[in-house]
Amino acid sequence: MKAWQFTTDAYLKPERRAAWREAMERLRLPVGDLPAEGAFHAQVSSLTSPMGVEFAVVASTPQEISGRNPDQPAAVWLAVLLEGEAILSDGVREMPVAAGDIVYGPTGQTAGLRLTTRFKLLFITAPRLALDHRLLAPSALRIGHLAAGEGVNHVFSGLLRATAEALDELSSDQLRPVELALTEFLVACLAQDGDPAARGGAEGARAVQMRRVRQTIEILLAEPDLTLRRVADEDGVSPRYLQKLFASQGQSFTGYVRARRLERCRADLASPACAQLSISEICFRWGFNGSAHFSRAFRSAYGVTPREYRRAAAGGEAEAA
Repeated sequence: MKAWQFTTDAYLKPERRAAWREAMERLRLPVGDLPAEGAFHAQVSSLTSPMGVEFAVVASTPQEISGRNPDQPAAVWLAVLLEGEAILSDGVREMPVAAGDIVYGPTGQTAGLRLTTRFKLLFITAPRLALDHRLLAPSALRIGHLAAGEGVNHVFSGLLRATAEALDELSSDQLRPVELALTEFLVACLAQDGDPAARGGAEGARAVQMRRVRQTIEILLAEPDLTLRRVADEDGVSPRYLQKLFASQGQSFTGYVRARRLERCRADLASPACAQLSISEICFRWGFNGSAHFSRAFRSAYGVTPREYRRAAAGGEAEAA
């Protein structure tokens, strides 16, 4: 894991604003207006997991985080406001943000978060590679706001707030369950926010069915003989309908299953809890029938071999073959 901390207290007062901009650049967060007068104090504590998910607790006097960073890799960002008040802007709308609320969006889109009081927030970036195949319409992802009042949003907000409180104490193996829960909650909340299933008609019916199909696939993912017909039978639809369902999302059944298996393998390769398992054991436990095929598919998806990825996640230590 990579961790670093920063505080403006380490700098002379005239240097603090420039030093803060450099720290935010390290987080790839574009800073807008900073107060020109008065006391300025800011700090950040950042942790990047072996899976490439970055968690950063940011606390500061009022300021604005706005714009977009062209150097930011493809990712989904989200932030939960722990303390203070803010206004989220997507260039068209302005949305008030209260403590506990979650805001989110894809990198590459211009957004603004105007923090109007002293504040504290948890900012997270997750690689899109780990999320896109889970979203019903990844290309349609936009800047959004999740009120923390009730339901799954309330539970998700509680998880994020607890993570922020314990961030400096979490080891990589303790952070892994948080990452898994983060992905599941994020997918669930994004599906609910502007959910196609809520639109009714044929589009809503397809969205509901697709969600059920994906849940079935998650349950059966480790079975090496998982087939389109097996999933269709489990969900009471025809194989042909299932093929059309995936095609309507620009996917195929085979490609989706392969992507989910690769992502599960990638998670295990980075997890200290699976360090005793060989690469071959990991690929077989998630339904791959051969280690050579798995290695080629992994490299095609992530740009490195499973061995190289595991070594990098472990900080360069040797691993089981």
